[in-house]
Amino acid sequence: MSLLLRHIATVALMCLMSMPLSAQVRRMCIENPARNNHMTYVNVYEYDFVDVQPQFPGGERALMNYINETREYPYHAYNNRIQGRVVCSFIVNTDGSIVNVQVIKGVEESLNREAVRVISHMPKWKVGRIGGEVVPVHCILPIAFRR
Repeated sequence: MSLLLRHIATVALMCLMSMPLSAQVRRMCIENPARNNHMTYVNVYEYDFVDVQPQFPGGERALMNYINETREYPYHAYNNRIQGRVVCSFIVNTDGSIVNVQVIKGVEESLNREAVRVISHMPKWKVGRIGGEVVPVHCILPIAFRR
């Protein structure tokens, strides 16, 4: 019996040691492009807690240029002088693709949809890493709409 308990304790300790300690992680259901976009539960790491943060190709300046060139102000919102900042969250998957785009703080439905469209059509990012291992990373990005 003590041999069985020792084996269980060893396996439990090995499992704990294999878990990354330097990152905030949560289990989320995301689209898996490797499985024809079927939903899969994976550990997703927070942006500020990974060793190498995911990055838009070309860096922050290229990201701002992409947003400014891609964003189209919805006609109805523009004419009614609706403006503000839509805060969205998304996950940079292990292949650099953008999945699970959601509005955290919206302004107006047409602006919210446009922000989701802009983020959803982003090119693949450079992936995030923890200890050399590629991991999915949860990111937050505001999209501003100003007249």
